[in-house]
Amino acid sequence: MFKLFKKRINPSKIIKKYYSTQEPAYKILIKHSEQVKEKALEVAKRVPELKPDLKFIEEAAMLHDIGIKFCKAPELGCNGNNPYIAHGDIGRNILVKEGYPKHARVCERHTGVGITLKEINKNQLPLQKKDLIPETVEEKIICFADKFYTKIPEKSSVELTIPDIKKSLAKHGKDKVKKFEEWLVLFKEVHGKGPTRGTKQTNP
Repeated sequence: MFKLFKKRINPSKIIKKYYSTQEPAYKILIKHSEQVKEKALEVAKRVPELKPDLKFIEEAAMLHDIGIKFCKAPELGCNGNNPYIAHGDIGRNILVKEGYPKHARVCERHTGVGITLKEINKNQLPLQKKDLIPETVEEKIICFADKFYTKIPEKSSVELTIPDIKKSLAKHGKDKVKKFEEWLVLFKEVHGKGPTRGTKQTNP
């Protein structure tokens, strides 16, 4: 476990070093990151017994997708040359360069419910040759919260349902669904809304 992160950073300032506020990718990134941040903080506050670092979660959630601009995903306004799956590694490199290696770990480990070295090698993924699995409670919470929101503009305004998330994860193996189900219990998530949240519209 990491110790409490004491020096406060400014995620907005870091993001603006790499994004113009006028470009579509910036607006999509900020909206998604805010959604994930709010969900992650909500989850963290439900599990005080796990002693999550709320300040770190707030910062790292805002930065977890900073690498998307440098990938090829025109539907997100991203016109880079890298495959989208590499956005976590790219974000990691950015944040290591900026001097925030702990936040960088969140970037590299938030895809799906984590990617193993075996999967990287088997599928010849353009990623670091190591297990990219969330390990700390903060990394797990942000990874978990990220699953509830898509960045696709026409679908980004509402929270995904648990069945939707499981269906998406199932494409990558039953073990991914199992891990998500374990997190549902660990983080006391009830019907994708948490025990104190009101009813929301779900994605069609």
